[in-house]
Amino acid sequence: MSSLLTLPSTFSRLNLVPKSLITIPFAFKSLNLLKSHKQQQARSLNSPRLSSLNSFTTHFSTSRSSVSPKPFHDDLVVLGIETSCDDTAAAIVRGNGEILSQVVSSQADLLARYGGVAPKMAEEAHSQVIDQVVQEALDKSGLTGRDLSAVAVTIGPGLSLCLRVGVQKARRVAGSFNLPIISVHHMEAHALVARLIEKELQFPFMALLISGGHNLLVLAHDLGQYTQLGTTIDDAIGEAFDKTAKWLGLDMRKSGGPAVEQIAQEGDAESVRFSIPMKQHKDCNFSYAGLKTQVRLAIASRNIEAKVPISCASSQDRSSRADIAASFQRVAVLHLEERCERAIEWALKIEPSIKHLVVSGGVASNQYVRARLDQVVKKYSLQLVCPPPKLCTDNGVMIAWTGIENFRVGRYDPPPPANDPEDFMYDLRPRWPLGEEYAEGRSEARSLRRARVHPSLTSLVQASLQQQ
Repeated sequence: MSSLLTLPSTFSRLNLVPKSLITIPFAFKSLNLLKSHKQQQARSLNSPRLSSLNSFTTHFSTSRSSVSPKPFHDDLVVLGIETSCDDTAAAIVRGNGEILSQVVSSQADLLARYGGVAPKMAEEAHSQVIDQVVQEALDKSGLTGRDLSAVAVTIGPGLSLCLRVGVQKARRVAGSFNLPIISVHHMEAHALVARLIEKELQFPFMALLISGGHNLLVLAHDLGQYTQLGTTIDDAIGEAFDKTAKWLGLDMRKSGGPAVEQIAQEGDAESVRFSIPMKQHKDCNFSYAGLKTQVRLAIASRNIEAKVPISCASSQDRSSRADIAASFQRVAVLHLEERCERAIEWALKIEPSIKHLVVSGGVASNQYVRARLDQVVKKYSLQLVCPPPKLCTDNGVMIAWTGIENFRVGRYDPPPPANDPEDFMYDLRPRWPLGEEYAEGRSEARSLRRARVHPSLTSLVQASLQQQ
């Protein structure tokens, strides 16, 4: 752990704090930065932003109680920016959870053209629309940059090229209006957005985060403190949905998941006998690479031609595609169910008081997934919490809300300069674990893929707390 304390930014995660400050206990560092920031303000004491900062100095705490929404934070107004993958998103959210605006620019046409995310193309698409998306979020909220309290932005995990676009924009906005900047972990945001919707959701709780790039089972002990119960050792479930949709010639303009879910309703889920992955492994990790291979072989055996879109397929061909889609979806979700059941049993041993399982991420929009997992949690007398579909897929609301939660406990950076130098090194974290692995959940297969992985969010939070 001692090595973590010398990282360039123990919790000033965009490397904005001089190295001389790094050894200062985080609580005092945050308050000193806040004092300096307040002195820079040229606004009246009645402005929403300054009053929220004033109240913050007297209520700073890292205790669990500080994480719960409180009235004196209602006047916070945070802009959230998300560009980690293929959607350009921005939103403005108040401290009381009111969503003032939400804007998402989809790259559906690129997804359909390339059959998935092409990083360089995605970066260019982000760059073309990021200014418009942020301005539209401001316009819809009826606010200007001067009304904001802070800017929150995803710094990882995700695609480096895409992350950079969002971080650059966030720093330009924060620098222009002298705003604090909050670095957000993308997967933590997926978990925490449920707390915006479900006011009774308190720590500790479990979360299953499922998307195109991630399969993650975590136990959330507190803000920034997670135990990883399971993750994927190869492909995530969303990736499997996308590839299955592509190979079946489905319409990818709404991404693969919704396309498979729709055609699966026409099929027989028992018609193709796919094997459930990793039945012999008694852990909570996921693997979808083998299931993808099974799907591809089933498609080949039925002479399905992906170049022929399903809209042009014969009745028999469409029926075959529907059967494969339904059978794939059934087995893919069975794999989720098995892993979730074991993870719940582990989590209850660690934190017997948990009452909720949060299911979030793009794949959580799938109604079949929700229905099956609802049956799982009922066995353990837990409550399933799923954000609405528009908050399951990547969005700016979850980034703004996570920014608010972190701001409340002092986890933010001071305003950046109005203009970064051309050679500025941005702190981007494309491979950034959320939590520390649970001992029983460690995978030998994953241990071979740890190169260039940033220390987990949890380890950084724990390091900063130890400095206090």
